[in-house]
Amino acid sequence: MKAMILAAGLGMRMRPLTLTQPKPLIPVLDKPLIVWHLEKLAATGIRDVVINHAWLGEKIEAYLGTGQAWGLNLEYSAESEPLETGGGILKALPKLVEQEEECFFLVNADVWSDFDYSRFLRKPLLPEDLGCLVMVENPDWHRQGDFRMDERGRLHPEQGRALTYSGISLLRASLWTGQVPGVFPLAPILRQAIAADRLVAEVHTGHWSDVGTLERLTQLEQQVRQEVLL
Repeated sequence: MKAMILAAGLGMRMRPLTLTQPKPLIPVLDKPLIVWHLEKLAATGIRDVVINHAWLGEKIEAYLGTGQAWGLNLEYSAESEPLETGGGILKALPKLVEQEEECFFLVNADVWSDFDYSRFLRKPLLPEDLGCLVMVENPDWHRQGDFRMDERGRLHPEQGRALTYSGISLLRASLWTGQVPGVFPLAPILRQAIAADRLVAEVHTGHWSDVGTLERLTQLEQQVRQEVLL
């Protein structure tokens, strides 16, 4: 199984920091955000990782190279213009899978978490399911959440408690069947699958942070130091 790291964001809310370096290379305790993910994926047994990029993408490639430093094979999906999450994944699919039934890990480069990726390997998707989203309790800045999880552990359009999508998931390539290449987000595709009762959830109760602002970056570094989450 392969993994994809979404790294094509412009990092507008992190400026001026992201004017000269892409957001995935912003360090947390002297280690770039994206490297935390690469190390965890390698420890899980993943060997092939696809990284999409747009803004300052050449710096990402120059820093990470082939991935040999982490025992990984890195492949890049360069976007001349950002395709958003859904469009970026669709463009990269030929590098990720050979058949629509195949699954892959998906990770947002700008999140930090102690989630154990091997949980996906221990609990594979049922044939009829299109994905498993890792959900977290709603942070203060996103109280409404993203999707609802019912008592079966499945995502539901209306029933259950509202939770926030962590940016970590296991997805089946057939989720993109019928999609036309272009610029489009991931969320509407996920909602269609939820309406068809084809997405499950995994609730993560450990540490998680969406490093979307300079303030959250500072808070994360303080928490990592204090809790020694290394």
